[in-house]
This record gives sequence, C-alpha cells and structure tokens, in this order.
Amino acid sequence: MHICENRDHSGISAPTPEDWLIMRHLPVETTSFVDRRREQAAGRELLTRARLVTLTGPGGVGKTRLAARIAARAERTFPDGVRFVHLAGLDDPDLVPLAVADALGLHDHSAGPPSAALVDRLRDRRLLLVLDNCEHLLPACADLAAALLHGTAGVRILATSRHRLGLTEENLLDVRPLPVPDPDGDLSAADGYPALALFADRAAAVVPGFALTAGNRAAVARLCRRLDGLPLAIELAAVRMRVLGVEQLLERLDDRYRLLTSGSPAALPRHRTLRAAVDWSHDLCTAREQLVWARLSVPAGGFDLETAEEVCADGDRLHRADVLDAVAGLVDKSVLSREAGPEGVRYRLLDTLRCHGLERLRETPGEELATRRRHRDWMLRRAAACERAWFGPGQRDIVARLRADQDNLRAALDFSLGTPAEALAGLRLAGTLWFYWHACGAPREGRHWMERALAANPEPTPERARGLWVAGLLAGCPEDLTRGLRRAEEARDLARELGNAAEAAHAEYVIGVVRLFADELPAALAHFEAGVARGPVPGQHLSLVGLDQVELACALGFLGHADRAVEVCERTLGLCEEHGEEWVRSYVLRMLALAHTVKQDWPRAERYARDALRLKLAVHDVIGLALTLDLAARIAAERSACERAAVLLGGADRAWTAVDQGRWGSKALNSARRETESRARCALGRAAFTTSYDRGAGLSLSELVGYALQEPALAARRPPEGPEVRLTPREAQVAELVAEGLANQQIADRLVIARRTAEGHVERILNKLGFNTRTQIATWVTAQR
Repeated sequence: MHICENRDHSGISAPTPEDWLIMRHLPVETTSFVDRRREQAAGRELLTRARLVTLTGPGGVGKTRLAARIAARAERTFPDGVRFVHLAGLDDPDLVPLAVADALGLHDHSAGPPSAALVDRLRDRRLLLVLDNCEHLLPACADLAAALLHGTAGVRILATSRHRLGLTEENLLDVRPLPVPDPDGDLSAADGYPALALFADRAAAVVPGFALTAGNRAAVARLCRRLDGLPLAIELAAVRMRVLGVEQLLERLDDRYRLLTSGSPAALPRHRTLRAAVDWSHDLCTAREQLVWARLSVPAGGFDLETAEEVCADGDRLHRADVLDAVAGLVDKSVLSREAGPEGVRYRLLDTLRCHGLERLRETPGEELATRRRHRDWMLRRAAACERAWFGPGQRDIVARLRADQDNLRAALDFSLGTPAEALAGLRLAGTLWFYWHACGAPREGRHWMERALAANPEPTPERARGLWVAGLLAGCPEDLTRGLRRAEEARDLARELGNAAEAAHAEYVIGVVRLFADELPAALAHFEAGVARGPVPGQHLSLVGLDQVELACALGFLGHADRAVEVCERTLGLCEEHGEEWVRSYVLRMLALAHTVKQDWPRAERYARDALRLKLAVHDVIGLALTLDLAARIAAERSACERAAVLLGGADRAWTAVDQGRWGSKALNSARRETESRARCALGRAAFTTSYDRGAGLSLSELVGYALQEPALAARRPPEGPEVRLTPREAQVAELVAEGLANQQIADRLVIARRTAEGHVERILNKLGFNTRTQIATWVTAQR
C-alpha cells in the first residue's frame, strides 16, 4: 500500500516543513549547558561497555539535557546514528514501541507484536536509542529494552527515568543536583561551582550585565543551597531577578519554603524543595496566568498559540485575547518554554510544571473534563481541515503540522476512547486521520487506534463505516490482508445501508488494493475498471479518486496493457497538476515508468523513474522510494548498466527493511527483484555484484536518489578531488554545527554571531566543497573525523 513517511527561548529558527518530515534527532540546546563534565564522561564510558544505561535522579535535575549531551558526543561511534524518543507525552504503554518505530523511521506493516517487529528491523543496525522520561511507563519501557537487548547485537539504549527500569543488564548513572559551596566558607573559587554559574547565566538573561561578584557570591550560594542545587529550581528562581535582588529573593524564598514544607514531613527533601520553587513561581503568576497554566497541562508535548487559545478560551472566564497575554506572561516567567515549530513558534511545559498544572486543574470539579473536551474538539477540527486540504499544494506543510501535533492527537484519542460518552468522537478523529496513518508512515499506530475505536463503537454509524475501511486500508502484510478485506467489505455494506455513497466508494478502493497485493490481478483490474468508469461520487476524497486510477494503471501494467496504463496515468497527472498535488502524482510517475518498462521503452522508463524518485524524496515517501528504486534497478539491468543496477538494488533492499523485507509477499514485486539480481549478478560476477550491492546498501536515501539521478549526492561520501580543501577554523566550527543538524539561526545563536554571518559561512563551505546541500556537509564532516 502506498504510504509516505515522513528548548526554548526567542531566536530559534523554525525548521522548514521538509525538516519536520524527517526530524527525529537530538533536542537542540537553546540555552547554555552548565558543566556536568564528570557525568558526561561517566555516561560515555558506561556506553562503551554497557548496552543499557539509565540516568536516574529527581525531577528537575537535568536528566534529559544530560542524556542529549552524552548522546551527541557519542554519536560518531554509532554508524546508524542516534535517535531520541520523547515519552513524556505518552500515557498508553502500548504506544511505546510505536513511538520508537516512528523515531527510527520504520513503517512496519506486520501483524505480530510491535516489539518483535522492531527487533527484526534493528537486528543488523548499530545505533543508540535514547528513551526520555520512562518513569510513568516503566513496565513497557523495560519490556522493550529487554527485547532489543536480547534480540539485537548493535543497539544500545540510554534511558532517563526517576526510577530504574529493573533489568539485570541495566547500568545506573545517578544524576545528582549541582554542587554548591558553603556560603559561609571560602568563596574565592565560587565561580567554578556549576550551580552558581547556572544562576548567574540565567539571571544575566533577564538582568543584562549581572555577574557573580564578591558582594553577591554568598547570597547566591545560600540561595542555590536552599534550592538543593536543582537546576530547574535555580532557573525558576533566577527569573525573579527581573523584580528582586538576590537578598530579597533569598528572603522571600526562605519564607515560602518554610510554609510549603512544614506540612509534608514524609516528602523527600529535594521533592519538597522543587515543590516549593514551583509553587512559589505559581503564586507569582496572575490569576489569569495560573488558569492558563492549569489548562495548558492538557496538551501533550508541544503546542502552538492557536492550540493554546482553543484549549484555554471558554468564552466565560477566558477569551482568546486573554490567552495570548497569559502565554506571553508565562513565557516571560519561564513557565512556558519556546521552541521551533513547522509554522513558527511552539510552546512546551516541562513535565514537572505540567504535572503541577494538572494538579491545579483538578482542584475545580469538571474543569479537567471541559478542558480535555475543548482540546479534543480542536484536534478534530484541525484534523478535518488537514483532510480537506490534503489533495492540494500544502501536503508537506500538513504532514509537518500533524507530526508536530502527534502527542496531542494521541492525547485526544486516548481521552475520547477512555471516557464514557466520548467514544464516537474518538472514532471520528481516528477516521478523519486516515490519510495521516496511510500516507505518512504510521500504519501500525493507525491500526492501534482504529481497532480500539471500532471496539468502543459497535453501532452502525457513518463513523464506523469509515473506521472499517480505514482499518482495511492499513493492512499491509500477507497475514493481515484477509482480515483487511473483510473489514473493507463490511465497511462497503454498512455504507450502502446508510446511503453513504462516498464511504462505500472509499471501501471499494480498499477492496481493490487488497486484491492487487494478493496477486489477484485480473480481479483487481476488473474492480478498478468498474470504479474508474463509475467516476467520482459526491463526498469522495480526491486522493482516493486519484489512487483508483493509479491502481488501475498498476494492474494494467502488471498484466501487460502498457498503452492503456499510459492513458490512465496521463489523465491522472492532469488531475494532480490542476490541484498542485504531489503525493498521488509521484505514484502516477512511477506507474508511467512501469508502463514504459513493459513497452521496453527504456529511455522514457528511466526518465519517469527519475522524476518519480525526485518527487518522492521531496515528500519523503519511503515506501514509494523503495518501490521506485526496485523499478529503477530493473531498468538499469535491462539497459546492461549492471553495476548501477546492483547499487540501486542494495539501496532498495535497505529501504525495504524499514517497511517489509518480504515486500508484502507480493509475487509481482519479488519476482521482478529476483530477475534484476540474477541479471546483474550474471553480468558482474559474485564479487563485483556484492561490492556494488553493499555500496548501495550503505547509502542514505538522499544519496541513493542522487546516485539514481546521476547527481552529485555521492560526492558527500568522499573528499573532493583536486587540491586539498581547507576550511578556516570558523568554517570548520560551522560545519560541525551543520553536522549536528542546527539551522542557520541556531548556529548564529550558538556562536553569538548574526544570522547573515552564519548563512555566509554555510554558503562558503558549500562552495569550497562543491556541495549543494547541508546533508552533504554533514556526511563530509563525519567522514573527516
């Protein structure tokens, strides 16, 4: 089935939508990282000899940032990279392996346990997996870690949690609060204490020119000691420097601390300290800011301003304009952090502050339920707007927006399907997201939500009719096709009973696709011929209208009716171009390549295959890339370019490992692959074939497409020819930051230079190295290390 994949102050450069299709990397540091050299060294050393390292410590101690720093420094030792999995926004333990698969860019279609599928896909990989915030999902995280440790040899795990996972293989690194000097002792070397350095750094951000001096060191040391050296507590206190001096700050915090901790003798001291700091920050907010803080504990992960307004504004106590002012105030007080989003600024509550807000929200009866309803309804409206716009020019923006809101969608679905009288809305939301599950690389998660929603909604409704065909659409492995067909047929019958022609047509599309991938080619051809001849029905989504024609062309091509396939494709291209659509269009181009392959018109077949690859890379359609690379390898073999065929085949097989190594059991796909390998192996010999095949398997998708397009992406794999290229020290520094994945504004912030200066450095690096993309710079930097 056709599926494509796809911390916190001002000055962050928002990633492009294309970045958001593929971002699974380490969190970007937007404030300075203070010390932790000992812990960094210990963490890296542990990772050299242990496959599971867990950073433990109290909330607010800085485990996430330390893990990201350790992972960044260790990244070069992992050929398959580092992937960071944010778990704070998850509540359903069943989603843990799905979140990991998403971070790894895997698009599993199998029907078995998701952890087993992960093990199968990662068996030959050497990578570091960072699992952040495991404490509320400990059994699920422990089970997954155990499966990966026992089933793979090259996967290592770095976890953060307030509690250990409890595995025998686990090595613990206790992340302690920052050391603080004795405020009554010798403070001549106090500048070297990281707790004081952290306070001074954050205070200078709100009071320009602030620095540690002989006159304030003792007060700062006493304040940091009162806060037990907890980084989050120190940062929250430093923000108060806008209106208070250090001595005033210490005096008021001491009063607040005694008040809050006197009634909780059973609580751990550091927990009481953090609670005191957070509660004090809460009390310093206005009543409006406190209410917005509480309501913003409902969105999971990050959120944009529009989401904040929709969730918080109730037309009674809060209006939209009130929310904007409150958000600004919470950002100013460092309660909300800013981060880059696909369409500008997004906001996030740290997990500790989110838990505090949720406690406050629950103090008023009915408040949490009402807020969660507003949040769910907004996610439903946003999803519906994205679905309406899906067959159009903004697909990359839509995917980026929904990926950024993934945790919010999960939270809305979980609330709806776990709350009495809300289940139908959950089914409606899951069904509205059919295009996201299907076209954006989340089939297994889509199946998880669809099956749960269908079980909660057995009544014969239009929502159920849609849910049934969506569940069928997301079937993609041989063992699930029969069940998928039954779901689609049930959906068609129910839609007809309800008089819903659009949902019946959608179900008919799924029935035809299942037949096509079950190798029932004549039946699939007759099915799609009838559907296309019928024409669109009112309410039918244009993407599925276009895909009806794509699958018709596919069946025609497989059965040798190439001229008819070309006619169908040219008609469908017109539909896509009229609407500025890219995803369906990329499949049409592939079908044109297939049709011209059948006609043995190799130049046209190769041209269309290249066009398809170029567009599929642009929309990051991993399954489409795998399918088209298979075809490009076949075309190369037929044109006696057998070394090229072997390289493309190695790359195609590597791409398929992220989807289904068995190519869904399709006889047509697998027989074509075997023929390509046989032809190339016979022409090259075993040794030369293996060399070329391994070369292709070692390329990234962008490099592989560059190779297929005969463009210079492969130049990134080796230094340029000719005189040795020398970068200036500053250019080398910028190149390293590019390799870390930083955008130009982030590089400028890190180096304290203007954005235009950073852009100039990047441009000169590209020119010196003869490259066209930042990815090539990153690969070149890695090769030079």
